[in-house]
Amino acid sequence: MGRDVPALVFTREDRRRYRIKMQECLDAFAQMLRESRFESERPQVGLEIELNLVDERAEPAMRNLEVLEAVADPAWSTELGRFNLEINVPPRRLTEGGPDAWESEIRAALNHAEERAATVGAHLIMIGILPTLRQKDVGETALSENPRYRLLNDQVFAARGEDLRIEMDGTDRLRTYADTITPEAACTSTQFHLQVSPEEFAGYWNAAQAIAGVQVALAANSPFLFGKELWHETRIPLFEQATDTRPQEIKVQGVRPRVWFGERWINSVFDLFEENLRYFPALLPLCDEQDPGQTLDQGDIPELGELTLHNGTIYRWNRPVYAIAHDKPHVRVENRGLPAGPTVADTLANGAFYYGLTRALVEEDRPVWSRMSFQAAEDNLHTAARHGIEARLYWPGMGEVPVPELVLRRLLPLAHKGLERSGMDEAWREPLLGIIEQRCVTGRNGAIWQKEMFHHVVSTTHTGRHEALRRMTQQYIAYMHLNAPVHTWPVD
Repeated sequence: MGRDVPALVFTREDRRRYRIKMQECLDAFAQMLRESRFESERPQVGLEIELNLVDERAEPAMRNLEVLEAVADPAWSTELGRFNLEINVPPRRLTEGGPDAWESEIRAALNHAEERAATVGAHLIMIGILPTLRQKDVGETALSENPRYRLLNDQVFAARGEDLRIEMDGTDRLRTYADTITPEAACTSTQFHLQVSPEEFAGYWNAAQAIAGVQVALAANSPFLFGKELWHETRIPLFEQATDTRPQEIKVQGVRPRVWFGERWINSVFDLFEENLRYFPALLPLCDEQDPGQTLDQGDIPELGELTLHNGTIYRWNRPVYAIAHDKPHVRVENRGLPAGPTVADTLANGAFYYGLTRALVEEDRPVWSRMSFQAAEDNLHTAARHGIEARLYWPGMGEVPVPELVLRRLLPLAHKGLERSGMDEAWREPLLGIIEQRCVTGRNGAIWQKEMFHHVVSTTHTGRHEALRRMTQQYIAYMHLNAPVHTWPVD
């Protein structure tokens, strides 16, 4: 959500005022677009990583406030669950200092946090869903103490009027209910930010949507939930279900979900913020004092507080972001589809593939979104989440094709080209995109390793399911700290 909110009860008047303020923000945003008031001279990239906290046995550790206090770094913050933390890596130019500099910075921050967390009996793990997490771990007491999480929980269930239904089929079958949104905390992700000019935003957002399925297939790292072996990227359907404000009767009427892929290619960043206002009732109708139109008339930059707060409660897999940095407004694409981990090396490889490929697709003479239906892009995402790197996805000119073939033949050369145009020479590109190449050659990513290691432990030790998941998770943590890409991890 992006900001703290007080614990309170909303009235009908609150909601009426909020709707008016959101429209005023949207009008001000439209004026800013018309008048070209946005920063576009020094575009930057950014990164957020959500992590789980575990104890010495790799079981969930409900200690995020203690760890946050021990780390004592403003780059770190709590997340929804008491077993979660998030780091916001400072933004930078894509080629600033080279990829080694960014990797060293991220690893230093994570290593420092790990050292400090250990002083209060906790450890960090970058993984899409913590395999040792049980359903009893995500009850009401697992909500972080910040009032905004409690308020969001109450508003989601007030809108639903009934418990959440969570169901999915994989190797195993999961059917359960939840009376809080805390199962959402099981979903820990990597979020890549890409600042672009408003004129280029639609192209980059469309490109990000077109490749969402490929990204998830390559990086899948969430095959287990509540002891069940489910989708390769179980985080995708879990997040969609755990934040759904719609009871069944509303779903069948076609009302849009809060976790949303979208329904069309766009022509402007304005389209997405306008959809937010048109389709989604406010969950947190909190009004700022600032008048956005008056602020603009005075020559200042409005915060657009209502617009951004509302946007933070609509969970697009590629989300538009409006923000102000160094007294300049900008827009950026927040790429939210990928899981956390397994390593910093894997994370930066995923980022290089995303940044390079989107640029190359945007600069093509005939954009991929003009040759591909929006529904095909959404279908790719869910097929990829279910089958991971073993999926077959649709791509224009190739039809339905295995992910490794699609990436090696078509998309990896484009990613190289996009990074080259961004100023990244071959000596920088090759180590990063070489990791993506080897994932495709070996057919191995985080989800494949977790599944194989789990079954190896079961078959060699004849232990119970949870104990096998615990031992697998401990081995995962050991390899994670070595920072060797996951396709090199042995199963033994």
